[in-house]
Amino acid sequence: MYFATKNRQNIIVLLDSYDFEYYNLGRKYNNYLLKYFSSIIHLTRMYFLVKTKRMDVGIGVSGLLAFMSRFTTMNSICLDDDDSSATPLFATSIKNASVILTPDALRNDSRGPQHITYKSYHELAYLHPKQFTPDPNVIKDLGLTEGKTFFILRFNAFKAHHDGGESGMSEGQKHSLIQFLLPHGRVFISSEDENPEFEKYKLCIHPEQIHSALYYAKMFVGDSQTMCSEAAVLGTPAFKCNTFAKRLSIPNELENKYGLCYTYKPEEFETMLDNIKQLLKNSTLKKEFHSRRQKMLSDKIDMTAFMLWFVENYPDSKQVMRENTAVQEKFK
Repeated sequence: MYFATKNRQNIIVLLDSYDFEYYNLGRKYNNYLLKYFSSIIHLTRMYFLVKTKRMDVGIGVSGLLAFMSRFTTMNSICLDDDDSSATPLFATSIKNASVILTPDALRNDSRGPQHITYKSYHELAYLHPKQFTPDPNVIKDLGLTEGKTFFILRFNAFKAHHDGGESGMSEGQKHSLIQFLLPHGRVFISSEDENPEFEKYKLCIHPEQIHSALYYAKMFVGDSQTMCSEAAVLGTPAFKCNTFAKRLSIPNELENKYGLCYTYKPEEFETMLDNIKQLLKNSTLKKEFHSRRQKMLSDKIDMTAFMLWFVENYPDSKQVMRENTAVQEKFK
């Protein structure tokens, strides 16, 4: 098994922590022109890696894998959990994949003959109870005592290729949110933008501790897609405020079917604060959300167990899933 990654700090730190062998494809840029230029470099390096290591199967969330299926004998299993309307470039880039795997919340988002859906979320690959146990020591590492209320905020930079024209909370709204929450507990911020005004709230823990922190937090509030879903599947009330609100199938399912998250557009910021205020009055909030989480988990499978079966039995597993999707029920 071999890993390929772009040079993103948290990913590199985690790979080093677990002593995984990996190949660094190079820097990831925020500038759109440099993004496309660097993609050529990444593609070339990936091709070299696949050929020299004689890889049979590639698995991941990168369009580079699908291209490898065209230029090499490697089969590609591409994972996607975004609606194609929200990430059209990525959806197009993986059309040549051997298999496109998406959560069944995207079952109506047609991806062609290679599209297979499964009853789970990406986040449950690493946050399903069979794969993840929260570490209570994170409370001490945060400088808190047991039972102390705290909130985690996440601010996105909106510099990904699919974020063109999209936005989250304004700087003024971020400040208002912080001041609103401070009387209720400690505030910790994870931010892609290095805003010096947020430095005193900076979440200073090891990357592998973030999910334990999310589990024990009173609430998550931010404009990040992934961390909102992570908090939701952990049973932590999750509030997301960005222009993608109500437009994405998976957050919509988590919100409308399971009541685990709430999504708002930036112009609905005050409404979000009002709803947060109401939930803060609920003395059994965490208990109720963990009950909602259990309902969600009863419907979903352990994605890691499913993926192990799918990859170890590939390509037969592809045909099995096409003929009998109920086979995945054994991974609950």
